[in-house]
Amino acid sequence: MKIAVFTKNRTNPAYGAARLGAARVAKALGAETIDFVPAKPDDPVEQSRLIDEALALRPDAFVLAPVHPNRVNDALRRIDASGIPLFAFVNPVPVGKCVTFVGSDDYRLAAEVASHMYRHLEGRGSVLVVSGPVDSVTSIPRVRAFQDVARGFSSIRVLGPCLGGYDRLKAREEVARWLSDKAPFEGCLAANDVMALGALDALREAGRRAAVSGVNAIPEAIAAIRDGTMLATADFDAMGMAALATECAIRHLRGEQVPAKVELPVQVVDRSNFARWDLPFEQRPLPSLEETA
Repeated sequence: MKIAVFTKNRTNPAYGAARLGAARVAKALGAETIDFVPAKPDDPVEQSRLIDEALALRPDAFVLAPVHPNRVNDALRRIDASGIPLFAFVNPVPVGKCVTFVGSDDYRLAAEVASHMYRHLEGRGSVLVVSGPVDSVTSIPRVRAFQDVARGFSSIRVLGPCLGGYDRLKAREEVARWLSDKAPFEGCLAANDVMALGALDALREAGRRAAVSGVNAIPEAIAAIRDGTMLATADFDAMGMAALATECAIRHLRGEQVPAKVELPVQVVDRSNFARWDLPFEQRPLPSLEETA
């Protein structure tokens, strides 16, 4: 049984973890995965080409995170026409039949991590928001939640967004530019951990301090929380999502019933509870379909 696994890039550690999670589950259930990753991060043209490559191999199922909200639609329709079952994770697929979608509530998890930040600042101060790509279906609701929650704190001022592109170097450069040219801030909310780490790089290089929180719970962010340099993150568990999507694919191929949607719970990680996540991805436990159901 072969599962074609599609992730968005090799630059975000969360997607390396997703590939690992899919492979771990497949091995445990007697299947194997074949990875398809664009060489150019998040490139819809290349992902579409890779989908066609996979279709030529006739895998038993697709487990896929689309790189764009609509620019891989034609390739998704070709999967649908092939009759090969499709299982999505992180982002839902907008066209064709999807047997199971595994994701998380981006707005809720961002709202929780923003509330944590604003309470930490005792409801006062300026907070810089660092966003992902402008058309990212995960960044858009996260940034909206950061801004919406701030309205409940009369003395919190939201700055930005500063465009970090889900990239550490770009986030470092943009936050450094903000520190040089614009208003100071006491807190920084980044739409993912890679950008939060870039913001920490910029703050350190500028000799400045601020509370920084992100999203993803990647190991490097957990280490920064343990060390006290990062305030918090939210566990957007891409590894668990890919693992569950792969489990659903294998169970479906065996003739078992699987849910149409699985949503992982929102969990904020800070100094009070980080030990549960303070493990490399290879050692972190994976959720099972029974647990999440």
